[in-house]
Amino acid sequence: MKFIDIGFGNIASSERILCVSASDSAPIRRMIQDARDRSMLVDCCAGKKCKSVIVMDSDHVITSALEVGELKEALAK
Repeated sequence: MKFIDIGFGNIASSERILCVSASDSAPIRRMIQDARDRSMLVDCCAGKKCKSVIVMDSDHVITSALEVGELKEALAK
């Protein structure tokens, strides 16, 4: 099982990631709010601005303070 760093000492299983997206669009913000309402949101921003959103196959939504490009590079390794 391979893990990637998603910022501030947090890691996620790269095999279970479905999607990595920027957090600036309205549909993504609605998805974050829906996940928060269902208690499926994992906030890994450590008080920083949310820059990317990771959707897992377990229906969890993870917010990260790293840019999408940084996560893409970590997934490519």
